[in-house]
Amino acid sequence: MAAVESGRAEAPPTDPIAAFKALLDEARAVDRRILPEPTAMALATVGDDGRPSVRVVLLKEVDARGFVFYTNYQSRKGRELLAHPRAALCFHWQPLERQVRVEGPVEPVSAAEADAYFATRPRESQIGAWASQQSETLESAEALEARVREVEARFAGRPVPRPPHWSGFRVIPEQIELWRAGPFRLHERFLYERVDGAWRVRRLFP
Repeated sequence: MAAVESGRAEAPPTDPIAAFKALLDEARAVDRRILPEPTAMALATVGDDGRPSVRVVLLKEVDARGFVFYTNYQSRKGRELLAHPRAALCFHWQPLERQVRVEGPVEPVSAAEADAYFATRPRESQIGAWASQQSETLESAEALEARVREVEARFAGRPVPRPPHWSGFRVIPEQIELWRAGPFRLHERFLYERVDGAWRVRRLFP
């Protein structure tokens, strides 16, 4: 029987954040008809009852401090993260056959960071942040439309400020796993763990 070509990297990258950024750049270069939203990531949180929940959100910033996304703090994920400030993220770029997993504690971004990002959003999205009581029961589509009209009238002719309940979270990575698809499910996996401020890496079985 012919030998299996592994295609394994000779050595893992030394900096998982830099490696992630390079992968994200690759994903952004893929035709949007094939990979419509390269910043999409699954976000897992846990509630008071210990039950996990997961949804897809968009990455808005990444640097050595961590991975940032924005949301309504009164939403289910917002409430869960404020009560239990740990999260897990997963990026999956099927056309690249690559996946990145991130785990770690969560902290709110600064008010200045949230204000700066909110100011870049389309005005319609800014209005929506005020109008939506995210994750609460909505009686009808008409009720939401009425709330949108009320917010539009309230801020007519002037900038829309950031709602006090709308801001961002930063996931501070303690673990990052870089995953590459391999033949016959013999995937390549490198797990990075932050120890005393430095990254330690080990290869995992697929």
